[in-house]
Amino acid sequence: MTVVWGVTVDCADPGRLAAFWREALGYVDAPVPEGFASREEWLTRWEVPPEEWGDAAYLHDPRGVLPSLTFLKVPEAKVVKNRLHLDLKVGGRDRPQEQRWPAVAATVERLVAAGATVVTEAAVGGVPSHVVMADPEGNEFCVV
Repeated sequence: MTVVWGVTVDCADPGRLAAFWREALGYVDAPVPEGFASREEWLTRWEVPPEEWGDAAYLHDPRGVLPSLTFLKVPEAKVVKNRLHLDLKVGGRDRPQEQRWPAVAATVERLVAAGATVVTEAAVGGVPSHVVMADPEGNEFCVV
């Protein structure tokens, strides 16, 4: 049996973080849940007070294949390194370095422009391997 699953990210600004990850992953805003005319109708059904309607954002793989992402507003700030992170596998690990690394570098440049920061560039045997980055709220992820 396969279990349907998604990733939920605690954050300070769900809309801002969702916008970053929408750009990073090529995701789209999640559709309105089935059986509801609007997201507001769905929130009302689950008794979410209107003042909290902006406290979450939902993203969806446009092909409907990959996990969904939910961003939830929480009061506390991130204080330590993530215990779980995403790897954006853009380079193709088995491709030659001269093909792989330009794809990694281009993605890093695009994500820096979208609000990410470079934490470190890793090398193995003197050859660039991957880049550790942080999203606009400091959540680490890798571009491989």
